[in-house]
Amino acid sequence: MVLGATHRSDIEEVVNEVVQQYGSSRDELIPILNEINRKVGFLPNGVLEMVSKQLKLPQSKVLSVATFYQMLSTKPRGRHVIQFCESAPCHVAGGRQVWERLQEELNIKAGETTEDGKWSLITVSCLGVCGVGPVVVIDEDLYGNVTPDQLPEILSHYS
Repeated sequence: MVLGATHRSDIEEVVNEVVQQYGSSRDELIPILNEINRKVGFLPNGVLEMVSKQLKLPQSKVLSVATFYQMLSTKPRGRHVIQFCESAPCHVAGGRQVWERLQEELNIKAGETTEDGKWSLITVSCLGVCGVGPVVVIDEDLYGNVTPDQLPEILSHYS
């Protein structure tokens, strides 16, 4: 996340930089939104408006993409985003127990952020690594074959 990217001019600079990096082709909408989301922490309305203008796309199209993909967020998230795979292979491999322990450790439910702003917890339908389920992704770090007892140690690596 870009620290201090809370003022419109800072956010506008991030948007301009990312659009310049990827180009203003409509085909680059998802990578552009993903990179801005990563740098700013979420996609505020002003960002969607700027991207809409620069890519010459209706704002409704940009909003629909921003709200469709779980990797993107139109609301602020915690410093660390935890994605938990809720697919059948992960569930069969013990994912339910891991999910319950994760919620217990963080004291939040899916889609919520801890009061201190450290963690956000989201579920995803598949992360594409079914062979190592249950799977937890924290920021960009993937943990496979996770057991409930491993969670406190895994979480302790993030400040």
